[in-house]
Amino acid sequence: MRHTISVLVTNEFGVLARIAGLFSGRGFNIESLCVAETTDPRVSRMTIVTSGDDRIIEQITKQLNKLVNVIKVHDLTGEDYVERELALVKVNTTQENRAEILSIVDIFRAKVVDVGPRHYTIEVTGDEEKIRAITELLRPFGIKEFARTGRIAMARSLRTK
Repeated sequence: MRHTISVLVTNEFGVLARIAGLFSGRGFNIESLCVAETTDPRVSRMTIVTSGDDRIIEQITKQLNKLVNVIKVHDLTGEDYVERELALVKVNTTQENRAEILSIVDIFRAKVVDVGPRHYTIEVTGDEEKIRAITELLRPFGIKEFARTGRIAMARSLRTK
């Protein structure tokens, strides 16, 4: 089962290497990893997507909590949370297909961020399924380049009734 783990860490040199080393040293795979500063420049949030059964995820969580630079570990799986990815897709265009591509961009609430004589670069944000869906629709036009961030996630706020 896939798990999304949010880890708050001190924003210091070598923290990412230690966490990646923890995973590789135990034979665990990181499917995606995103790291950035929070509103506090001394703290970064890592969003790690990995796979494993409950025992493996519990072991990963315990090992992460033992690292000195780790402030908080939160397995978001099974909770109510918001997740997003960002993808940049450079797609081939011709005079004949530009309108059709723009229509797809509009349907997915994406945006064209660069225009060239023979391409559009499209920015799309959403969940993994949305990224896959727009990519499949753009594939017949010819995708020249593709880059994506991987998942970022945050627990939803508790809702009062």
